[in-house]
Amino acid sequence: MNSFFRHYQAFHAIIETGTVTRAAERLGVSQPAISNLLGQLERHTKLKLFERSRGRLLATPEAKVLFEEIDTVVRGLDHVNQAVVDLQNQKAGQLQVATSHAMAFGFMPEEIARFVTDKPNLSIAFQSQYSSKIQEWVIAGLFEIGICEPPVRHDGFDQIPFAFEIHCAVPEDSPLTRYQVLTPRLLDEVPFIVMGADHMVNRRVREAFHQERANMRIRCHTDLFRNALNMVKQGLGVALVDPFTLSSDDRRGCVLRRFEPRILMDIVIITVRGRPISTIGRQFLDQVSTSMSRLALPAAQLHIG
Repeated sequence: MNSFFRHYQAFHAIIETGTVTRAAERLGVSQPAISNLLGQLERHTKLKLFERSRGRLLATPEAKVLFEEIDTVVRGLDHVNQAVVDLQNQKAGQLQVATSHAMAFGFMPEEIARFVTDKPNLSIAFQSQYSSKIQEWVIAGLFEIGICEPPVRHDGFDQIPFAFEIHCAVPEDSPLTRYQVLTPRLLDEVPFIVMGADHMVNRRVREAFHQERANMRIRCHTDLFRNALNMVKQGLGVALVDPFTLSSDDRRGCVLRRFEPRILMDIVIITVRGRPISTIGRQFLDQVSTSMSRLALPAAQLHIG
């Protein structure tokens, strides 16, 4: 860096504040120090930068030209210095997180909003995608943190596993609302709205119906729990819905009931093993894993794989 940058910074502060006293206050130095820096700059540049009139400094035309040239540079360094302070205080940087679609409608935006409350300069990279794509993004370094469904297809991840109980949503005017617990026998031949055929929840509920020798009458396939819940509210059938979707729903138009046997949905938080995670990333990881633990079952390792 130019050895005279501090001199230019003092000159810039004098122009902006109008006095040596205020320039000294801005830079946190004494008035004599500011005067000394200004004198050295005038000698170095061989330019008269200020006229002194009745105790005031009046910028010369040369000073005004010089100010225009150095203004961007000085402001830029001020921004750099502030960025360093913000990083030291964990108030700047970038949060990089990718999640499954189920978490993107309410849960994750609320977590991010809570996290950035005291971090006004923090930038955010947030995307929702299917689990296989999330894993590709994290392993490629596009995101620090991924939250997805198993199976985890790469060996290089550290994983924090969770298991969540799925509840059954039924239309609010359905006679099924008189039951506190719904079973495959009670739902025999009832129209079902289900996730894709390969989704773990669909596989597990089909197995439950098979074990009970009940018929699971599928009326509609969809790729989002949010879509399934909205269809329930329209009276198109019943659906098993995850707790993240339910946490951001107004519960109007539907009623929730326990389903037996219990159906679980597995979720893992992934980061790349051996790749350092930023301070910001680590703090958010601690926050979101704590929040997910509140919704998860105690035996969080169930069915992971």
